[in-house]
Amino acid sequence: MSSKDAIELAEKFGAHNYHPLPIVISGAEGVWVEDPEGRKFMDMLSAYSALNQGHRHPKIIQALIDQANKVTLTSRAFHNDQLGVFLKLLCEVTGFESALPMNTGAEAVETAIKAIRKWGYKKKGVAAGKAEIIVCTDNFHGRTTTIVGFSTEDQYKDGFGPFTPGFVVVPFGDTAALEAAFNENTVGFLVEPIQGEAGINVPPAGYMKRARELCDEYKALLCCDEIQTGFGRTGKMFAFEHEGIRPDCVTVGKALGGGVFPVSGFLASWDVMDVFSPGDHGSTFGGNPLGAAVGMASLEVLIEDDLCAASDAMGAYLVAALEAIDSDHVKEVRGRGLLIGVEIKEEVGTARPFCEALMLRGILAKETHHQVIRFAPPLTITKEEIDWALVHIGQVLNGELVDGEVVTKEG
Repeated sequence: MSSKDAIELAEKFGAHNYHPLPIVISGAEGVWVEDPEGRKFMDMLSAYSALNQGHRHPKIIQALIDQANKVTLTSRAFHNDQLGVFLKLLCEVTGFESALPMNTGAEAVETAIKAIRKWGYKKKGVAAGKAEIIVCTDNFHGRTTTIVGFSTEDQYKDGFGPFTPGFVVVPFGDTAALEAAFNENTVGFLVEPIQGEAGINVPPAGYMKRARELCDEYKALLCCDEIQTGFGRTGKMFAFEHEGIRPDCVTVGKALGGGVFPVSGFLASWDVMDVFSPGDHGSTFGGNPLGAAVGMASLEVLIEDDLCAASDAMGAYLVAALEAIDSDHVKEVRGRGLLIGVEIKEEVGTARPFCEALMLRGILAKETHHQVIRFAPPLTITKEEIDWALVHIGQVLNGELVDGEVVTKEG
């Protein structure tokens, strides 16, 4: 099937809730993908950081195949032989006492919200129906009706109300506003240590430390959403480590599934996790043996290949090179590790044409928050591959927008 045919079918029979770049991917390996016509492209989005280990990492693929040949699903009505060893490894790698496995990132966040609220009522003693969770402007925690209800993006909420109460929104990175939001009914602060969908927004130094102090002062839970920033993406296992703090709980996903299977989780101390009793919460597919086997392999690859260090080194190299590009179109380059945003000046236009031009040169990136090109390649990317990409990125950022035939890496 040609790229044209594949796109036409998707547009004819699929809901129009995405605006993808006009490319069809039919094969992939490492940092490279290929379309049906055999043209190669560098993937610098990594499926929104779900492919930290690269496309089709051999160890992860083998774990998937081996487990698929044994048992794939048991539900949580029964035990399986993969879940316990997976949760043990996940807790050892992350430093948390307990984990509740789910499938998607939004499910992990919903789990966190339920845990934080129930902890507030059962452990802190907040009056019934009064619990408040503080969140930030420009947040992106998922697409459920509860989650979009506390989004500040109008499009995410349009036509989906009424929404769940109990959330207090403060400006991201504003310490004074955060301090003012805490009160006796505050049960938690849910925050992305670096905002991804909002345009790779890095908070001011000390912001997360102050958040930790405030949660301690008001006996509230600090919950970091590391679904996009976790597992090496920012140069450390978790982005909260950049400020030397420990949250009370964390949501994880994306790269935990190694880019081959949806695996997510809510991590916490037992003081938080033991608010759940049988029947309180669950998922038919959460903790399935196939996902557990893939999750274990994904974690092992991160550790064995030292991908956190690789992200730190290659990210610093890429940021420095992007900052060195002298372009009148660029307002700012920001990020940590291999989660990098290049903001296009509003007077120039949006980031979309730049992403389309990069695609024509064989580089796949995606605009976010209208003005920002997100560069987030697999953590396995090499210096030589980055150097190849920088040639084309520099040309595009300086206005050399290819119009016509795709010019991609061959072979």
